[in-house]
Amino acid sequence: MSKNTRILTVDDSASMRALLNHALTSQGFDVAQAEDGEVALEWLALNEVDVVITDINMPRLDGFGLIEKLRQGNRHRDRPILVLTTESSEEKKARARSAGATGWIVKPFDPEKLVAAVRRVAH
Repeated sequence: MSKNTRILTVDDSASMRALLNHALTSQGFDVAQAEDGEVALEWLALNEVDVVITDINMPRLDGFGLIEKLRQGNRHRDRPILVLTTESSEEKKARARSAGATGWIVKPFDPEKLVAAVRRVAH
């Protein structure tokens, strides 16, 4: 792989962002972070990423809203989006899939499984 896979993590928890940053950068990924969906959209308007990892429950714009907004435009229509959340209900998973999520990872996450999921969806 000639360039590092660039990932945007979106989570309102500073400690979760730190855990994600450590798990991903230690495996050679280039990580950017946002604390909610609004910040993520602002950042993505100016930057490119290979994969987005988002929480569901966040203030201002939640993960469902972020996924829907990203899927509305052409630029992010095919971008892999992984949902990382404490939610595990089938109803929430179905809603995330219908919004356009690529995959679902339950917190607390296993760093190896997270990295494997990112590698699986990154182009």
